[in-house]
Amino acid sequence: MIQIQIPGALDLTIEHVLLDFNGTIAVDGHLIAGVKEKINQHAERLAFHVITADTFGSVKKELENVKCTLHIIPEGNQAAAKLAYLGQLGSQGTIGAGNGANDEQMLQEAILGVAVLGQEGLATKTLAASDLLVHHILDLFAYFEKPNRLAASLRQ
Repeated sequence: MIQIQIPGALDLTIEHVLLDFNGTIAVDGHLIAGVKEKINQHAERLAFHVITADTFGSVKKELENVKCTLHIIPEGNQAAAKLAYLGQLGSQGTIGAGNGANDEQMLQEAILGVAVLGQEGLATKTLAASDLLVHHILDLFAYFEKPNRLAASLRQ
């Protein structure tokens, strides 16, 4: 668990990080360099969850030796499946990160919704539903190491 104080806004107590796979922590079905190391580094304090329909069929291989829970969802109604999984974790203690249209509701309901603008793009409705935009997924992990960066972005 980590606690992040945001002046003039809610103080965050984060227990879970819910990550979309393709477009967020992976490009074309392959994990982005550095993600495995960052998840494993922070897994002592945070529970990481990866949720995906596994479009490329590569997620199990890519997440070998990564300290996270993998949840594969069916192809149909992915947005509802992601929102339901967030509900099981508890939205008030979970950061959600994604880039696709099917991540919109998850980002909107998470205590902190992070839109990731990566190589696969970012759905504009997902951007509008987020609290924060990062240009690379590794920027999200930097907030766990330097929480004042997050306070600087979100303070009121």
